[in-house]
Amino acid sequence: MILLGACAAWSLITAAAQDGRPEGVLLAVLAVAASYAAGRISGALLPVTAPGVGAAAGLVLAVLLPDLSTGPRYAAPLGHAGATTALLALATGAACCAAWSARAPALRLGLRLLAAGIALTGAAVGSAAGCAASVAVLLCSLAAGSMPHRGAGIAGLALAAALVAGTVWAVAAGTLPGCLAEALEGRFTPHRVQLWQDALRLARGDTGLGVGPGRFGELSGTAQQAVLPDGRPHSAPLQQASEQGLVGVALLAAVFAWALYALWRTPRSTPVALTAGAALTALAVIASVGNALSFTTVTAGAGLLAGWATARPWTGGSTEP
Repeated sequence: MILLGACAAWSLITAAAQDGRPEGVLLAVLAVAASYAAGRISGALLPVTAPGVGAAAGLVLAVLLPDLSTGPRYAAPLGHAGATTALLALATGAACCAAWSARAPALRLGLRLLAAGIALTGAAVGSAAGCAASVAVLLCSLAAGSMPHRGAGIAGLALAAALVAGTVWAVAAGTLPGCLAEALEGRFTPHRVQLWQDALRLARGDTGLGVGPGRFGELSGTAQQAVLPDGRPHSAPLQQASEQGLVGVALLAAVFAWALYALWRTPRSTPVALTAGAALTALAVIASVGNALSFTTVTAGAGLLAGWATARPWTGGSTEP
């Protein structure tokens, strides 16, 4: 709660200093805080039902999202602004967490089939990235069952997220070798890379406070030239750097690091902790190359999953050891 409060406070500070609009950041912080609390409560009372129902709800939202959102659709590389990919990954993680919490073999098998069905749904709706993310989460969940200790797995997930974020930053800065830079630019499209470069340029202009929340679209020439502009650089770290400075980036990284730390310390089983960590890491990767965190359904889903995976089992209020 201290970290989320700091995120909200810093967005207000930078908005006041740079005439920005912090409403989007405040809404995201509120969604994460409220959904995390709801996840902790429902996960303690219904450790199987709550994430199972949440997985089904996430699947429905992922299928219906293009019709529910009025934002522009970016076909490459993550489908509709990465939100579909993120929801599919989170839904898969929730289904796998429910499966590991279930005791009946038939129920556990059914929940794993639900997770596999979510991955197939990603392919059916045309989200290849969503299908790949769901498969990755499912495979990590299955592998987590044979890991005696969760520390190495949590460290590996943190390293993967940092590597992707660092690669995106390097692409924007133009510090990668020519052949690798060309391959990545072709994969992420030149327009998106130009948005990243604009974000890095704005961040270098004011590394302390940034240009203010919600002002990237006003100051980025690339964003203004887009056919369907949405005013975002399609990279959460670079958006934080450009709009809220290096402090904003540090707060974003700290929230993700705290989530992994909470999963490391959770009383839930190691497979549940590593499954939730894999899904949240998939979200971090998607957010590094897209604007998935701009959707309230995604931020709320992330908070719910973290809450379910860190909930303490309900013991009926007894204080007996």
